[in-house]
Amino acid sequence: MRHLCIDLGDKRTGLAVGDTVTRLVSPLEVLEVPVTRNAGDDLLKALARAAADQGAKVLVIGLPYNMDDTEGPRARSVRSFADRVAKATGLPVVFQDERLTSAAADWSMARSGMTRGQKKARRDALAAAEILRDYFATLPSSQTPPSDPTGASSTLHPDANP
Repeated sequence: MRHLCIDLGDKRTGLAVGDTVTRLVSPLEVLEVPVTRNAGDDLLKALARAAADQGAKVLVIGLPYNMDDTEGPRARSVRSFADRVAKATGLPVVFQDERLTSAAADWSMARSGMTRGQKKARRDALAAAEILRDYFATLPSSQTPPSDPTGASSTLHPDANP
């Protein structure tokens, strides 16, 4: 089943796609549509379009827990916006802890040779991919794809082109 992952930000929102059958995850794009503009309506439209374009059946949204496992104002804001996304797309929404996913994206680009601007442009999509990988890891093993006899990884490298 196709999933679209959303790493919601105030200025940039990262998107990634993946499939529960293959467990392949790919960073998709970064939407530079502020949530505050038009009360987030432009972002809702862009997310609904991305979900339809990707054939998503489920939306996974990164939830920013505090390091002590509590939810702060930002998590409440994400939950509120997620309700609007669910209504706009008609798709079910699940939440996944997004702690340290931006750091993981930064680490994956640390020695990439990309400029600061190039890294900034990709960071949120890579973080969304990390969130989706983490979500797939929480699924029951009965949903795990058959093992690959070659021993190849079931996920793409964050810098790989889909």
